[in-house]
Amino acid sequence: MFENLSDKLDRAFKVLKGQGTITEINVAETMKEIRKALLDADVNYKTAKAFTDEVRQKAIGQNVLTSISPGQLLTKIMNDELTELMGGSTADLNLSTNPTIILIAGLNGAGKTTFTGKLAHYLKTSKNKKVLLVADDVYRPAAIEQLQVLGKQIDVPVYANLESKDPIAIAREGIALAKQNGNNVVIIDTAGRLSIDEAMMVEIENVKAAVKPHEILFVVDAMTGQDAVNTAKVFNDRLDFTGVVLTKLDGDTRGGAALSIKSVVNKPIKFIGTGEKMEALDVFHPDRMASRILGMGDVISLVERAQQQFDEKEAAELQKKIRKNKFDFNDFFSQIQQIKKMGNMKDLMGMIPGVGKMMKDVEVDDNAFKAIEAIIQSMTPYEKSNPDSINQSRRNRIALGSGTNLAEVNRLIKQFEDMRKVMKQMSNPAAMANMMRRMPK
Repeated sequence: MFENLSDKLDRAFKVLKGQGTITEINVAETMKEIRKALLDADVNYKTAKAFTDEVRQKAIGQNVLTSISPGQLLTKIMNDELTELMGGSTADLNLSTNPTIILIAGLNGAGKTTFTGKLAHYLKTSKNKKVLLVADDVYRPAAIEQLQVLGKQIDVPVYANLESKDPIAIAREGIALAKQNGNNVVIIDTAGRLSIDEAMMVEIENVKAAVKPHEILFVVDAMTGQDAVNTAKVFNDRLDFTGVVLTKLDGDTRGGAALSIKSVVNKPIKFIGTGEKMEALDVFHPDRMASRILGMGDVISLVERAQQQFDEKEAAELQKKIRKNKFDFNDFFSQIQQIKKMGNMKDLMGMIPGVGKMMKDVEVDDNAFKAIEAIIQSMTPYEKSNPDSINQSRRNRIALGSGTNLAEVNRLIKQFEDMRKVMKQMSNPAAMANMMRRMPK
């Protein structure tokens, strides 16, 4: 996500490296490179020009403190302006009405149905909402079935009327059912439509007029760049939507849509999709995204993702086991599953300051845990609970059963033992203090 743009901006800042002051000449040269980087990222031309003009105006005449360099100062100005360009602050959903009605709109193939499932999962787990999904796509044969599969996966009910081809009637029936069953959020998944298809555009306008939604979210594929922005403008003129959802930001996207859409349609980006899993949905924070684009990481989002996956009660139990040196392969396997739920591994690494740049040319395989999982799953229940019991003959059997080799099994067990020792030391304040005293000053 934004990898190429981050790289080009980094190169642009190097124009100022070693300069003692910010001047019109060196800023102009840097702005030229930044504008080129933004245009290469498929940012709207007017947006790119207005943005670089604003940064240039704020940079020229700034006093460079002795503690920072011109490049660092420009990075700070860029960070502030990028944040403002993408909306300035986080835009929350309006969930004050009971039931809150959310209408999902967008083009064919933008990922509306998948997003509908993700949003339901987010509202259920993070906002403690009782959600009802309404399958209102009467044109795509697999749409209803897809939503039902997703609903079952996240344990959220789906209303569908297979006998009807009237999206207004289906939407109204779904809302009536939600009121009857005490659902406090209704998410209506509508059919994908092209902005040039007048009949389909009138249809969704009629659905909006009939159900009076509190939120209309326009779902757009971030990989389509400027086309996404142009389409958003046409849809906004007809629907006056309340927010934008950018999907497929984990793909080979240049980032132009994220940087341009707010300035073109004046509507906030509310969510971004970063993968296929139901958990792969993030609330959009302009300041955090600006930091990531500039290679400064996003530790807050990383911590929030971890908090969503790690149960406090489980963590307390785990801490007790670590103190007693009872941490075993069952616990280790459980931790791996929770880490995997946090999302794409390369995306997670990009949230750590400095690591994103280091990893830009490195392929991080999301299947990296497969061999470890296979080794642990080839252990008997007794071996998982009693790691010290795994002798040479057991190791040979585990290697054979997991489809790995003895060296891989030995390496995992060694790493596990080392990790256990460190965890034990960290859980013991006295041992930790002793270790700190021994460290070289």
